[in-house]
Amino acid sequence: MNPSAAAAPRLLPGLLRFPHGGPDIDFTPAIQTADDMLAFAKKHACTILDLTFVDVPGTLQHTSKPLHELEDVADGGAGFDGSSIRGFKQINESDMLLIPDPVTAMLDPFQAEPTLSVLCDVKDPLSGDFFDSSPRTIARRAVKHLQDSGIADTAYFGPEAEFFIFDSVRYEQGQRGAFYDVDSSEGIWNTGKEGGLGYKIRNKEGYFPSAPFDTQQDIRSEMVREMERAGIKIETFHHEVATAGQAEIDMERDALVTMADKLMRYKYIVRNVARRFGKTATFMPKPLFGDNGSGMHVHQSLWKEGKPLFAGKEYAGLSELALHYIAGLLKHAPALCALCNPTTNSYKRLVPGFEAPVNLIYSARNRSAAIRIPTYSQNPKAKRVEFRMPDATCNPYLAFSALLLAGLDGINRKLSPGAHTDQNLYEMDDTSLAKIPHAPADLSAALDALETDHAFLTESGVFSEDFLAAYIAGKRAEVSEERMRPTPSEYFKYFDA
Repeated sequence: MNPSAAAAPRLLPGLLRFPHGGPDIDFTPAIQTADDMLAFAKKHACTILDLTFVDVPGTLQHTSKPLHELEDVADGGAGFDGSSIRGFKQINESDMLLIPDPVTAMLDPFQAEPTLSVLCDVKDPLSGDFFDSSPRTIARRAVKHLQDSGIADTAYFGPEAEFFIFDSVRYEQGQRGAFYDVDSSEGIWNTGKEGGLGYKIRNKEGYFPSAPFDTQQDIRSEMVREMERAGIKIETFHHEVATAGQAEIDMERDALVTMADKLMRYKYIVRNVARRFGKTATFMPKPLFGDNGSGMHVHQSLWKEGKPLFAGKEYAGLSELALHYIAGLLKHAPALCALCNPTTNSYKRLVPGFEAPVNLIYSARNRSAAIRIPTYSQNPKAKRVEFRMPDATCNPYLAFSALLLAGLDGINRKLSPGAHTDQNLYEMDDTSLAKIPHAPADLSAALDALETDHAFLTESGVFSEDFLAAYIAGKRAEVSEERMRPTPSEYFKYFDA
């Protein structure tokens, strides 16, 4: 049986159809208001309402109701216990409301019952205000701050999220032992497996190989089809550099909050399509030793009244405003890492001299710099800057907001990004390379940077001091726990010391 036939997808009207002869795609949103959402649910005979939202670490959460509750929820929201959600209210202030955003409504293709899924904002039921520590609230404030600044009215983001698709994953962590074990039929370590057919992808040779090396085209294609059915327009997709099923699917850019919403849906679809095929997907930055990790390069640009603001006559065809934006990203890059690379595992990818762009400098075309200016097109609308350090374990609402605020700080203060480079930084001599600032070596150093450099996040009121203090405290607890755990590698190196 074809694994993709197990759950026949239901199509969103006006979003995607595949008639004979090829796709006919219309990405105009089908739902704008609560009434539209109600009509849509009835038209598709939905029986279940799934209310989804995002906690502070960036995990998609959900609670469900029978569809007959939709009208009441659309009017007044749905109550839930915020004290049980990471980063939300304490037990004495735990009553909260989920407010569905109709423009995010979609049919969930992974549920047996016809299910209307919708992303929600979080409100305080007493004040009626959006909850201060909800990531989506912070992202909304970032957009409002941009508009109030008069600099631009829209910030576009285009993340390139990479991930691995494995055949199996096993792991255990206990007092007396720990292990992890992953496997993939594409993994180079399986060349000696009995009954194997060869054609394994060697380390760092997974970029664009054709079949039979690339065995996951159908899985990626299914992911893309489901994304486009959900209104997420895709530009390209392919196998990535590493062995063992590394992949990348790139979305077309969109406005900040919308793109953060789409990235949450993207990760949900990737994981569930992989499961549909009997596999598992992870956005963990460094799940394999000795091969490339998974990053999330984030393309950014500012627009005003429908016109791009990053095109000009400066270096690489950028505007002076764009160079100031780059300067803000570079100045605050160590602090940004605490939000854009928020796990201890993130820094096993961000290692100088390997694949990750840890050098805090900018360049046209050069992928060894932390910031790249793509040069595929000279169309002013295509002018953007690409921040290459983040990974997809970040909370996109927080990460995109922080990136925007760092860039705006550079514009407001007219910061200079300094000299660019067109040299391959991986081949630069040690003396020259030592003069270039680097990303933090670990999460602890990134948190130190955020602790000392966060005025660019709080002066505007987008992030609060309380939120950042709680965020840093939570992440420091993760670092402390990790420091206390012995690892199999330490046994290998030190047991007989």
